[in-house]
Amino acid sequence: MWIGTLYALIAGLMWGLVFVGPLLLPEYPAALQSVGRYLAFGLIALPLAWLDRAALRQLSRADWVEALKLATVGNLVYYVCLAAAIQRAGAPLPTMIIGTLPVVIAIAANRRNAHRDGRLPWARLAPSLLLIAVGVGLVNQAELSALRIQHHAELVRYATGALLALISVACWTWYPLRNADWLRHHPGRNPRTWATAQGVATLPLALTGYALLWLSMHAGGSGFSMPFGPRPAAFIALMAAIGLFASWLGTTCWNEASQRLPTAIAGQLIVFETLAALSYAFALRGKLPGAQSMLGIVLLVAGVVWAARVKPVPVEYGEAERL
Repeated sequence: MWIGTLYALIAGLMWGLVFVGPLLLPEYPAALQSVGRYLAFGLIALPLAWLDRAALRQLSRADWVEALKLATVGNLVYYVCLAAAIQRAGAPLPTMIIGTLPVVIAIAANRRNAHRDGRLPWARLAPSLLLIAVGVGLVNQAELSALRIQHHAELVRYATGALLALISVACWTWYPLRNADWLRHHPGRNPRTWATAQGVATLPLALTGYALLWLSMHAGGSGFSMPFGPRPAAFIALMAAIGLFASWLGTTCWNEASQRLPTAIAGQLIVFETLAALSYAFALRGKLPGAQSMLGIVLLVAGVVWAARVKPVPVEYGEAERL
């Protein structure tokens, strides 16, 4: 449990970096940041794939199809929506909407995977879910209060950002459930190999997306300077850093956690990403969070600690079917 939790913590610290990119490159379209990040991920995965080629040859055609599905939904679609949400609503609100993932995934996994992982008793799980939900709500309320006093704030733009963040939540509720399915059904496979496989599967998608985006910008008469925008050095460096640390290292650590933990517990530990992203966002603002936001963060941490102590209870097949 604790080794798996440590891997989830490292994954969260790495994934928190993805919330920084749209803030550092606000003039870059969200779609370009998404395909740029995953193009970097795919290119980084190529030499790693060569080193791990023996293990990758053991993957079947069905495994590669699954890696392609995971790459499409959990990588490209998720990050396009997330980057666009951050650019429209700022970092804290999308971060906290994504922060509902621990609650959403825990509930979905506790019903879906009870036979495989055991059932987490709702009476013991409820306090952690409640703490996380209240923490998310407090930080969201603080951000909305700050928005109301900004006379130039665009509420429609802010609401659009929130909607895009909800789509990201849907993508990343589906992704860890399906990813954990594969890892738990292949306990002898190295989680690092599966992360590399997803990177290789992402590469053709990202290349195609980059080319289509370039063509559409040219056809639409966009003044944006492709292929690397007005600050090519900053764009390339940031995409490479996010591709290496957030995409490959983060996915590898998450795969390690997913093999060790029940999915309902692992889902709650995604809150580490939320905490890391909030820390990075407030650091970029150059100020500490207010009292209400700080209370929300404390409740998030308390919820995670509580969740890590909940142990699954084995269930019979018939009982799992009824849950």
